[in-house]
Amino acid sequence: MKTILVTGGCGFIGSCFVRKILSSTKAISVIVADKLTYAGNLGNLEQFWFDPRLSFKKVDITDKKKMDAIFRSREIDTVVHFAAETHVDRSIKDATPFIKTNVLGTQVLLDACKIRSIERFVQVSTDEVYGALNDDEPAFTEGSPLRPTNPYSASKAAADFLVQAYHHTHGMPCIITRCSNDYGPYQFPEKFIPVVISKALDDESIPVYGRGQNLRDWVHVEDHCNGILQAIEHGMPGEIYNFGGGGPRRNIEVVNMILDIMGKPESLITFVEDRPGHDYRYAMDFQKASKELGWAPAMTFEDGLRATIVWYQEHPEWIESIKTKTYLNCYRDYKQLVHKR
Repeated sequence: MKTILVTGGCGFIGSCFVRKILSSTKAISVIVADKLTYAGNLGNLEQFWFDPRLSFKKVDITDKKKMDAIFRSREIDTVVHFAAETHVDRSIKDATPFIKTNVLGTQVLLDACKIRSIERFVQVSTDEVYGALNDDEPAFTEGSPLRPTNPYSASKAAADFLVQAYHHTHGMPCIITRCSNDYGPYQFPEKFIPVVISKALDDESIPVYGRGQNLRDWVHVEDHCNGILQAIEHGMPGEIYNFGGGGPRRNIEVVNMILDIMGKPESLITFVEDRPGHDYRYAMDFQKASKELGWAPAMTFEDGLRATIVWYQEHPEWIESIKTKTYLNCYRDYKQLVHKR
């Protein structure tokens, strides 16, 4: 049985990937390494707590000794690296945890893999490393220069360069994937779409930066995780693969779509001061992923957005656990279960 190490596997995208792996095959076991910061929720994997193929390690990926212990405990075939600090606003206030986790943490993982026979190391990156586009500029390709504009994207770009350096210097089988904005179930409600949905559910004021004219390309998290799986199975070491939704939308348009679907008034919208250095437009060219991996987004934004809204409407207890931080008890419950098991 092959073993995949998934860092950040309790976060939004990482937990989706873990659920997809464990649901689709019996031939793979998964080790999840997660620090369980404010955005890491072990409850996102609760349906697999009884599954012996899942093992969870509460660990900071910058802790070299503990990460080495994980690699020594099991022969790991593939590493999929999601663990990262990701919220741009937080990085503007304090870049320190972003540099530590996103850069140093990546280096610790690469060093652990360097001396072992890892079949794949997949660095899950972001479109934000490319910087921003003007209206007349073409979409980002894998060959676009990296021009990060905030501490978060700068830390991810640095991590990407490290991954490329380890591939070229040490011959490690590394792949980098870069995706546009994700949305879907289990997304921590500090990000744009879950903020709008959760505020609308409670008939609260919905803050929108500037006049909401910034353009973002949206990909459903399930489509993104399918792309990562394709990269693991069919990607070439040393290559980069972009994933995108194929249709950037203005932020205000997305807010209005959500309000329309939920039957809520536009009067809930409150325009607030724009954040410093707010990137205007992102757009991803994913022709390479289509040609080499056979990947394309399967879900339209309209269908995905409706499904996401329904999920949040049907899971008020999940949102409440985030608000009250009771989701932090999941680790205690999991440890008790494993002890009994």
